[in-house]
Amino acid sequence: MIRILVADDEPLVRAGLSALLSSEPDIDVVAAVADGVEAVERARTEHPDVVCLDIRMPRLDGVAATRELAGPDASPPIPVLILTTFDTDEHLFGALDAGASGFLLKDAEPDEVIAAVRSVAAGHGTIADGLTRRVIGELSGRRRTLPVTAARASDVLTPRETDILLLLAEGLSNEDIARTLVLEISTVKSHLARMMPKLGVTSRLQAVVWAYQTGLVTVGGTPDRPALHPKDEPPRFHP
Repeated sequence: MIRILVADDEPLVRAGLSALLSSEPDIDVVAAVADGVEAVERARTEHPDVVCLDIRMPRLDGVAATRELAGPDASPPIPVLILTTFDTDEHLFGALDAGASGFLLKDAEPDEVIAAVRSVAAGHGTIADGLTRRVIGELSGRRRTLPVTAARASDVLTPRETDILLLLAEGLSNEDIARTLVLEISTVKSHLARMMPKLGVTSRLQAVVWAYQTGLVTVGGTPDRPALHPKDEPPRFHP
């Protein structure tokens, strides 16, 4: 069972999302709360697999709550899926910077919401259709200091882990990565499981965010690789 905590200050949205997710045989909504403070408190007692957060909530907003739950100081981190009506850059990149593993808009189809929850629970990432290009463009244009910088990437990651991270940034699935590198899928998964703690991330999406923010990957390519994707075709983040 995938254990979910839902946080939204609108009663109808909170009840509707809880009912939608609870209707799935593999999903159990363990708590539904109305603000960010209660979301953090209940998450620390209920230990859900995923926390679904709204952005605008009283007492503690979704970005701040995400940082508490999934940020670098969270121990243990809990994967967060942002589900909101607001797709401004401030909210989108604020949530990703805080450690969110997914960002979805509330006008998404029910099946898309359910798929996003399963994807985040599995350690993958998801971004609403139409937002991927903005994410790639923004992350490739800025840099920030992280616990592991790009200059140290070669010291932290093995050559094979670096290869997998670069292919992950192209939007390749585990199956595509395995085929490209002539590896077993189980081997790719093992490399990912060892790599993500080194980068201080908890999902594939956050690993890609790290690669762009540190400059290890750019839209134009890397020193050792051609451009990762065509200009008019941004990568998709596969489960």
